[in-house]
Amino acid sequence: MTTPLLGQSAEELRIWVESQGQPAYRAQQLHRWLYQRGVRSLMEITDWPKAWREQVHSVPVGRSQVVRESSAPDGTIKYLLAGADGETVETVGIPSAERLTVCVSSQVGCPMACRFCATGQSGFARNLGVHEIVDQVLTVQEGFGRRVSHVVFMGMGEPLSNLGAVVQALRVLNGDIGIGQRQITVSTVGVPGQIRRLATHKLQITLAVSLHAPNQALRFKLIPTAQHYPIEELLEDCRDYVETTHRRVSFEYTLLANVNDEPRHARELAAILRGFQSHVNLIPYNPIEGAEYERPGEERVRAFERELIRHKIAASVRQTRGLEEAAACGQLRRRSPTGVVRTESARI
Repeated sequence: MTTPLLGQSAEELRIWVESQGQPAYRAQQLHRWLYQRGVRSLMEITDWPKAWREQVHSVPVGRSQVVRESSAPDGTIKYLLAGADGETVETVGIPSAERLTVCVSSQVGCPMACRFCATGQSGFARNLGVHEIVDQVLTVQEGFGRRVSHVVFMGMGEPLSNLGAVVQALRVLNGDIGIGQRQITVSTVGVPGQIRRLATHKLQITLAVSLHAPNQALRFKLIPTAQHYPIEELLEDCRDYVETTHRRVSFEYTLLANVNDEPRHARELAAILRGFQSHVNLIPYNPIEGAEYERPGEERVRAFERELIRHKIAASVRQTRGLEEAAACGQLRRRSPTGVVRTESARI
């Protein structure tokens, strides 16, 4: 199968254009139509001679099909996108007066199986290609009619389990679309060895590590794959990341009522993060169908935050967006093209 053009660098596009017997400046035109105008077919490139467009019209651009979209009262829009093989992912556009953020998916489903996450309970099918990741940003730009300013890899999937495609997509988002690296966040539950590999790229992105528990025993109950990656080793890799990149690490902590949200949990979390150049994002649990967890009350959430701050740990509570349309953190699911939730698991 021919590699989609979306996701390729300016140099790679030049090589392809010249392999077709065309002058190099055609690559600059292609680059502009791909990344600035979001073309879906080469037939749309009116700068090109019609005869050549007809000759290469079957070359895949790499755009996904928008199957459906749903809007929440706060302006958040969730898109269901279908790839060439019919597999779907959900991506979310989150607007504010100053910015437009895209919550990007990196896999179809997720292999990490976190017990409080809808994606983790939906099974895993495959990694997304570079073009499928970049397409999500272009889709949101089209939908909102404004430039995307921030990207967070907090959608479906574990980004560090698809590190090659994610790093390449990061370079495209930065170098070809023009989103600053410091406006991009990559979130991970933690995959052994991958944080250190990410550090070697010395990107200026923000790394967000999902802890969700202050000790290994509780973390394993919430995140089954944590058995392969003790929290002590995870934090050591985070310290190495800070030393290598000179970038602060953020920690994400989903608050589950009467599970991990007591003051003693906050004190224990503060103890393991002391001395870290870090920030804790507290995420009140967003309910999903079939899970036994509950969202803690506002006062309990704020008490946890105050306890961390009292112990000199920078912390804030994340504002929930898109809850009404199941577009909030932890609510994205694998679905069929008709929107039916998928629960089967698959192997690569």
